Amino acid sequence: MLADNIKELAGKFEQDCIAIRRHLHAHPELSYQEYQTSAYVQEKLKEWGIPFRKMAGTGVVGLIEGKDPSSRIIAIRADMDALPIDEDNNVPYKSRNPGVMHACGHDVHTTCLLGAARILKQLQGEWSGTVKLIFQPGEERNPGGASIMIAEGVLEDPAPEAIIGLHVHPNLPVGNVSFRSGKVMASADELYFTIRGKGGHAAAPQHTTDTILVASHLVVALQQIVSRNSDPFSPSVLSICSIQGGHTTNVIPTEVKLMGTFRTMDEAWRSRAHQLIERQARSISEAMGAEIDIKVDVGYPTVYNNEILNEVVVRQATAFLGKENIRETELRMGAEDFGYYSQQIPGCFYRLGTGNSEKGISAGVHTPRFDIDESAITIGVGMMAWLGASVHLKK
Repeated sequence: MLADNIKELAGKFEQDCIAIRRHLHAHPELSYQEYQTSAYVQEKLKEWGIPFRKMAGTGVVGLIEGKDPSSRIIAIRADMDALPIDEDNNVPYKSRNPGVMHACGHDVHTTCLLGAARILKQLQGEWSGTVKLIFQPGEERNPGGASIMIAEGVLEDPAPEAIIGLHVHPNLPVGNVSFRSGKVMASADELYFTIRGKGGHAAAPQHTTDTILVASHLVVALQQIVSRNSDPFSPSVLSICSIQGGHTTNVIPTEVKLMGTFRTMDEAWRSRAHQLIERQARSISEAMGAEIDIKVDVGYPTVYNNEILNEVVVRQATAFLGKENIRETELRMGAEDFGYYSQQIPGCFYRLGTGNSEKGISAGVHTPRFDIDESAITIGVGMMAWLGASVHLKK
C-alpha cells in the first residue's frame, strides 16, 4: 500500500532529514534574505531530479508529476525564514549567525517539505496527479512572502485545487497532529501613531501641548474600539506595545510615538475597526490640541481552513497516523501569511506536535530556547508526502 511505502521511506530517510534540519537550523537567514537556504533547497531538488523554478527573490517552486498528472493538482507549502533572536540552546546545531535563529520552526517546515518531495519523487508511479512544492520566503515580515509569491503566479501554471501547510506546535506532544475547520488564526495589522505638539518646560504645562497626556488618553481610548464595538463572540485584540517620547523629567516632548497591533478573526469587522481606530485617534488628538499622523499597516488576513478540504485531510491523516494521534487545533490570535493562500483557494493549515516535556523540550516559538523533539520530523515528512499523494477534492 502507498501509505506503508511512504512510512518505510520516511523511516529510511530519517537521519538524512534530521541532518537537513540541523544544517538549516545552524544557518538561519532573515526574511527575504534566505539566499543560502534557497540555494540549499535547489541543490536538494536537483539531486533528486525534481524540476523547479525560482520566484519572489528567494522562493522556489518545484513540481512532481504522478500518474495522470492533470487528474488533480495539490500544493504543499513551507516557509524558510528565521527570526532576529539570539539562540540560547547548547546544541551542536546551534545558530552560527549571531542574532538570527530558527525560533519558529521554519527549518522544520522546509525539512518536512524536502523530505516529502524526495518520497513523492521515488514513488511517483504509485500515486496520481501533480504535487506543487512551494518553498516560500518572508513569512515573518510584512507584506508576507505568500503575497509576493501569489502576485508572481505561484497559484497558476498549473493552478492547484487546494493548498496544505503545516506548523510546528511545541505544546502538542510529539506523535500528534492537530486540525481545525474554519477560522484558525487571526489577521494582523500594525498600528503606528506619531503625536506632535508644542513642547516646553514641565513646570509650565499651560504653555505646551502635552503630547504625553494625549498619548496616555489614546492608549486607554483605543481599548474601547474592541470592548465597545466588536462582537464579544468574535475574538479581537488591540495592543499598544511601544511608547517612545521624552528624555528627561522636566521637559514635555514635542513628539510621542506609539506602536501596536490589531488582530481579529472577522475580515468585515477588521475593515470597520481600521476606520474607528483612525477616527478615535484623530478626534482625541485634535480635541487636546495636538497633531497626529496615523498609519495602519494592513498585514496578513485570517487563516481559514476550508471545511470540505479539512474534512478530507483529517480523514487521510487519521488513516495514516491513527485516530488516537489526531487532535483539534485551538483558535490562535497569532497570524500566518498562509492566510493569503487560503483566501484564494481551499487551504488546510495544520499543526505538527514537536514537544516532549520528559526531555525538557517545551519552550514556545519565538523564544531563544525553542527546539523540537526531532522524532517529529519523520512524522512530518511522512504526513506531508501522504497528504500530497492522497488528498483529492474533485468528485
